[in-house]
Amino acid sequence: MKSTGNQAFVNQLLVFTLVMICLSGSVGLGTVWLRHQISISANDAKRIDAEITRLERRIAETHALIAGEQSPEKLDRKNLAMALQLVRPQEQQLVRVSESPEERLLARRNIEIFTTSIGARDAAVSFRVADRR
Repeated sequence: MKSTGNQAFVNQLLVFTLVMICLSGSVGLGTVWLRHQISISANDAKRIDAEITRLERRIAETHALIAGEQSPEKLDRKNLAMALQLVRPQEQQLVRVSESPEERLLARRNIEIFTTSIGARDAAVSFRVADRR
């Protein structure tokens, strides 16, 4: 049975309407899912930011405790309490370093790498091939 006229147009319109409803529903569902994923990501970022802030606060507290324990008065009290009989260094025993301590220590440690006037470095190197028997 072949539909012609108004009946065929109504069937096509009905099919088109159903397709459009399904298409717009799937777009709406995708939008809701995307917003949900954005919300999850934002909550994770907020949680991580709070954790970073907590850790930075804990690090600052630890630095403050270390600085308090290294104060000269506290060290003197511990020296007396433990009977270590340590004395403070005199001013002539102190050496003030104006440059970067890391670079200075690296230069002292690796001085043999950068100097070429060492006699041991000028020695000839010879290789001997051993017999494999």
